[in-house]
Amino acid sequence: MSFSVTLLDLAGFAALLLWGIHMVQSGVMRALGPRLKMVLGHALAGPLRGFCAGAVVTTLLQSSTATALMVSSFTAAGLVAMVPALAAMLGANIGTSLIVQALSFNVAAIAPAAFLGGLILFRRGAGTSMRDFGRVLIGLGLIVLALHALVDLLRPLEDAPSIRMLLGAIATVPLLDVMLAAILTWAVHSSVAAVLITASLAAQGVVPPNAAIALVLGANLGSAIAPVVEAMGKDDPAAMRLPMGNFINRAIGVAAGVALIEPIGRQMVLWQPDLARVAVDFHTLFNIVTALVFLPLLVPFARLLERLYPDRELADDPTRPRYLAPAVSETPVVALGAATREALRLADALEEMLDTASRALLDGARRHIAETRHGDDVLDRLNREIRSYLASLDPDDLSASDRRRVEEILTFSANLEQAADVVCGRLMAEAGKRLKRGIAFSTTEEREISALIERLKANVRLAASLFMTADPRAARLLAMEKAAFRESETAAARLHFDRLRHGLAAQAEASGLSADIVRDLKLVNSHVVAASAYPVLARSGELRETRLADPE
Repeated sequence: MSFSVTLLDLAGFAALLLWGIHMVQSGVMRALGPRLKMVLGHALAGPLRGFCAGAVVTTLLQSSTATALMVSSFTAAGLVAMVPALAAMLGANIGTSLIVQALSFNVAAIAPAAFLGGLILFRRGAGTSMRDFGRVLIGLGLIVLALHALVDLLRPLEDAPSIRMLLGAIATVPLLDVMLAAILTWAVHSSVAAVLITASLAAQGVVPPNAAIALVLGANLGSAIAPVVEAMGKDDPAAMRLPMGNFINRAIGVAAGVALIEPIGRQMVLWQPDLARVAVDFHTLFNIVTALVFLPLLVPFARLLERLYPDRELADDPTRPRYLAPAVSETPVVALGAATREALRLADALEEMLDTASRALLDGARRHIAETRHGDDVLDRLNREIRSYLASLDPDDLSASDRRRVEEILTFSANLEQAADVVCGRLMAEAGKRLKRGIAFSTTEEREISALIERLKANVRLAASLFMTADPRAARLLAMEKAAFRESETAAARLHFDRLRHGLAAQAEASGLSADIVRDLKLVNSHVVAASAYPVLARSGELRETRLADPE
């Protein structure tokens, strides 16, 4: 009974340690997340800066896995080269060593102060950031409390015969220790927790020095597994470069450590008689040596990874998203850029639809009608993918400006899709009616329709530019285009009425269809204006005046 209770207590305090680490990480991410990601993105311009940035960010987040996912999101978006990204991962491993070093000392006395300070900030903090820092302090208190409890709990196990026999059997096989620690570290997503628990076991003599070193090696290997598993679900082979590069670094270092475990163990005990410090100091030494060995080799290593995992050859499928990499969604500042690039493809697709629609309306070929309707499928799917992608972003990671940009992307995409629906539905129905009834437009009518479509294509290009620049002057120019289309609609309606009044039946049928086409082109233009001009004018406070001066 006592043995089962001890295992339950051990599992409970280990869970408390993990929860404390999670609270610190989530608190830092909520308080500094977007800024950390921007700093990390800027710092990844060179290997040395990337190395330092990886160490600093990991020290703050207390998780090399979180850093790996962030850096992977940058590389997946094509914003960061492989060499600085790999350097950042070597720095992230140094960051975990600094965390373990800080927490390995007897800091139990700070737990009550951390709880008190964290509670005050969390309950009385004036802003969201203060509450998040309160969460960080509470998490630190939980980590210290859990470590202190683990040490007290493990102390009696030193003399338990059954525990000694079990761990003694495991300790004789270093490879088994490595595998066990790697699996546990991957399962809990925290090499910090695994190393600290190993240090507690070693401090009480539950595991010998060589077994502690093997467990530390396994924890380092396990920390590299989670990013690999995350990348395995991607359909782009290039997404595997950074996770596999980090895993290979870890695996080579672990293999060398296991091969030299006997001399390493002897030297570590001679250098550091305190068995708890053996595990902690070896963890630091292992990551420093690994960084020193691999930093000079990153350039050829990056080339090797690029050959092993080449860029995906995209199928010629215009409905398939090109920039919405799932890994990027972990970093909103990059994810919004990816969604913006994908949304611009809607403008390109709509312009192509207008090209084929022009040929369908004026040439009367059935294949042009089919091509135009296929273009609507492209916009429908891309808009659906963009909506789903933006919905996957964590709202807690979005700043006010990020949320506004999400709304602008959704507005832009929705309006362009609605414009495409008008082209596909109403305009192509009119093209089919003309083809079926053999209606012939006059030269003037054809010229007017062609000119309006060309003008509409120019407005689509202006809307795409405005979507990127948010220039109020361009927004006013685009909004004024509605007046031009309204005048064309009035002129087409007047021509149709005149022909009806003079009893010109054949010409009246053509002018009636032409008036319907002009009216639908005006509706398409209204959606194009609403896609990007109205959000900019709303932000500058000019939207109400614009709509009053230019009614639908």
